[in-house]
Amino acid sequence: MEIPNAIKRRALDDTLDITIRVGKQGINESLIEELKQQLSKRKLVKMKVNQGIASNNADRKLLFESISNQSESFLVLQRGNTAVFWSGE
Repeated sequence: MEIPNAIKRRALDDTLDITIRVGKQGINESLIEELKQQLSKRKLVKMKVNQGIASNNADRKLLFESISNQSESFLVLQRGNTAVFWSGE
């Protein structure tokens, strides 16, 4: 599915707050459920991961793609340790 330009622009907006932070516990089922729950209430969810979880950009990209697949969402933007997911609606 093609991500609309309006969604891409909103993902780049600095006023979009980080609502999920991934700490040393990493990715688990409760985090995926929280992401799904937030995506059901809002179109975009911004997530930030701890630097220790993924050390380089390629690892972070794979991590965010895995989260996207597990949560049945779309990865709109990945910049450093931060990613924005879209519900697709």
